[in-house]
Amino acid sequence: MTPTASPSRPFRHLFPSRSPEVGIPMSETASKARGAADTGDANRWKALVFIALAQLMVVLDATIVNIALPSAQADLGISDGNRQWVVTAYALAFGGLLLFGGRIADLWGRKNAFVVGLIGFAAASALGGAATNEAMMFGSRALQGVFGALLAPAALSLLAVMFTDAKERAKAFGIYGAIAGGGGAVGFILGGVLTEYLDWRWTFFVNIPFAIVAALGAYFVIREPKGGRNRNPLDIPGVLLSTLGLVALVYGFTRAESDGWGNSVTVGMFVASAVLLIAFVVTEAKVKAPLLPLRVVTDRNRGGIYLSLGVAIIAMFGTFLFLTYYLQIVKGYTPIKTGFAFLPMIAGMMIGSTQIGTRLMTRVPARVLMGPGFLVAAVGMLLMTQLEIGSSYASIILPAMLLLGLGMGTAFMPAMSLATLGVEPRDSGVASAMVNTSQQVGGAIGTALLNTIAASATTSYVADHIGSAASRSQQQLVALEGQVHGYTSAIWFAVGMLVLAAAIVVTFVNAGKPESHPVTGSGENAEDEVAVPVVAH
Repeated sequence: MTPTASPSRPFRHLFPSRSPEVGIPMSETASKARGAADTGDANRWKALVFIALAQLMVVLDATIVNIALPSAQADLGISDGNRQWVVTAYALAFGGLLLFGGRIADLWGRKNAFVVGLIGFAAASALGGAATNEAMMFGSRALQGVFGALLAPAALSLLAVMFTDAKERAKAFGIYGAIAGGGGAVGFILGGVLTEYLDWRWTFFVNIPFAIVAALGAYFVIREPKGGRNRNPLDIPGVLLSTLGLVALVYGFTRAESDGWGNSVTVGMFVASAVLLIAFVVTEAKVKAPLLPLRVVTDRNRGGIYLSLGVAIIAMFGTFLFLTYYLQIVKGYTPIKTGFAFLPMIAGMMIGSTQIGTRLMTRVPARVLMGPGFLVAAVGMLLMTQLEIGSSYASIILPAMLLLGLGMGTAFMPAMSLATLGVEPRDSGVASAMVNTSQQVGGAIGTALLNTIAASATTSYVADHIGSAASRSQQQLVALEGQVHGYTSAIWFAVGMLVLAAAIVVTFVNAGKPESHPVTGSGENAEDEVAVPVVAH
């Protein structure tokens, strides 16, 4: 842990990275860094607008394409067996390359990686919108994943190094967390509007203006602190092992969803993933300049954050999926109406993130927000286990969504901040990438595992009740009841995941409330000192 300055004199102890002893004069660069830290970069709030816009684009894309998938499949002649690759191609590239993307951001500079990621994502989106066959579509989605893996960690690490004051950091991460949490639900609305009133291609083309505005704004506005680039040579074995290991893991869960957990390819992917990731950890412990320094993940608080976020995302992905099916298939909602039905959850996330989390993060330890936040979300999820065919939106779904959004917004906001708090500037890219990796892996697990639970429960229910259904209408009713029973069975599991996430937070996260202190550059290739917060115990 880096020594902290007196709380009454923040940002007063910026020492040269190779001469940390008290009393040694500051370098001219450090003196300038101190002034920047004291006065703040006037452009940092403008920069937040463009960082948030880019994050919104990435999160929207994750759900907006799902809404358009049936139309795109019919137009391009994609078979039922291959349509999963519209989602899987993106997930594999994004999940597999996140750590590499984070390391590139540390090497190139976060601003450069951010702008390149935006331009590449826009070009890939244009290719997807112009697709004339399934090969173009799958290729464009893989390219989106590649540039998304560069863009996402760069965005989060920019926030980590630009907002160093505890109160300002709380506000910035509150806005970022609200967008990260609520953007997916907005994607349902926008996807429905674009698909119904324009064309499925616009679900890709809509990314282009987002990306252009964010890239131009970032280029002219963002002033990334100079210090903290990691100029060590790339850890090629680490890149290969982590990429292949994560791809095998994500693909294994994808295959489990479609072909079953006992499928030979599924089992083979899990075994390969375990071997590759174990080899990756062994390699990172031995090499001089690792892709992922183990100090980033072995820290008690950060490790607890990564694990709890991954577990919570398992529950969240299931909720989006099953509520969408329930509202459209069981209740007969249109895609647009379904999107608007998610608005209470967005409102809850905004309130939890920007009002509760932002106001309290500098006053109480993170676990005091995260633990209860996950439990409040679990209560909202618990309400959803009461769903039946005739359940009204106002009596069950509305309050459940409000509680779910409120709890997740309150928990996610300090989690996003603490995940990069106290990290050496040269490691901020890979630390940010780990946040996205935990969410990506959690999403893959949640989709596969909860789908399996729901399908099994549905099959069992229909088998037990179909014998008493004499007419076709009664059989259809049993089938619908079986679907709802499957959803609620999976949601019960999601409740358990949120309770587990709260338990992980209470067990591992012991950081006190954040205070703004400097962290000096360190390591052979560290540049100038950058003031970033550390955690006061």
